[in-house]
Amino acid sequence: MKGPYRANEDKSISYNGNNVFPVIEDISSKKVPINEIENRVKQFKKEDMWKHITQINHRINMSTNEYFDNIGACFVPLPLTTKMISSPGAVYGKEAIDYTTDVCPITLKWFDLEDSAFLSESSQIYLELALTPKELKHVYSIYNSFRKEKADATHLSEFHHIEYEGKVSQEDNERIALGLTKKIIKDLLNKNEKDLSHFLTKRKLKSLDNFAANIGRIPQLKFREALDILYEETKDDVYKEFSLKNFGSWEEIKLTEILGNMVLIKEFPLLEVPFYHAQVDCKKPEVANNSDVIWPGYREFIGSGHRIRSKKELQDKAKIFNLPLKDYSPYFQTRKFEDYEVTSGFGVGLERMIQGILEMPFIWSASQFPRVDKTLKP
Repeated sequence: MKGPYRANEDKSISYNGNNVFPVIEDISSKKVPINEIENRVKQFKKEDMWKHITQINHRINMSTNEYFDNIGACFVPLPLTTKMISSPGAVYGKEAIDYTTDVCPITLKWFDLEDSAFLSESSQIYLELALTPKELKHVYSIYNSFRKEKADATHLSEFHHIEYEGKVSQEDNERIALGLTKKIIKDLLNKNEKDLSHFLTKRKLKSLDNFAANIGRIPQLKFREALDILYEETKDDVYKEFSLKNFGSWEEIKLTEILGNMVLIKEFPLLEVPFYHAQVDCKKPEVANNSDVIWPGYREFIGSGHRIRSKKELQDKAKIFNLPLKDYSPYFQTRKFEDYEVTSGFGVGLERMIQGILEMPFIWSASQFPRVDKTLKP
């Protein structure tokens, strides 16, 4: 599978095209089409693409619920307003790091409360809390997430997350995430081939089928190894620095091109990823027990990790990330329980998954009602 994008030598990114969209030489040259988004309803009437997108969304939802039901995971309804954001470094951090994977949430005023609240940018913390009953082993949600970032070809300001949390190891967590991906692709091929065929050629469908069959054997790299591969390929000294500073869209796409497959990358720099990831013991430099999965010729669409395990570890992270302790007191409380069981979890970006599967050029074309920073219409 080549995927939708191509990483060019000049660090630009090209779009390869599908049955609906033509080749684009430089994807960054295309701005968010506000007029197109605001007039989506007219497109629903005129363009067949949208009925196929709707049916693909439906299948992913049905497959997800079936998959989690089969492993004994319970769906949990969760709030979209919160005081406990999953990426507090972006708000409370003592030093702003503009390349960290922490994301900036959207702030709001909640009735007459003096303090601000936030729109949820992930359900992860609440899923951890939902696992407090000893009998519960797995929980999940399919919910909206909000991030105060400008939309582009692969980012929406509001999108949908499939999120899971379980009393499992990080290795089992990764296996469950890849199993969900395989289930979704197989169900789409078996039950929605007509919808996929609107976007993909027969050759692409066969490639997608082969890809799903082998998804459990994708390359797995430590982040340091990923940087080394990029350095060997480009001879660019920026990849000698153990940091996410120089690891973006182009690098993700390039890695999948070099390895010819989806790629799982693990053990990112500990303080450049969200606070809740546990540290891998006895590693220097310090790294997190986490991983991202990169779709072939595209972007990261699954983020996962093993959670902070102890009260002491959480207290240390709270100081580093400058957490407001009163807001995060429910999270601290879980680590005080004598029978607390450590958990791992992951999140799948729904629209990103659809963009990758259908080899779409823009994430706003993979969503019926995309929410971007420049408009709230339709």
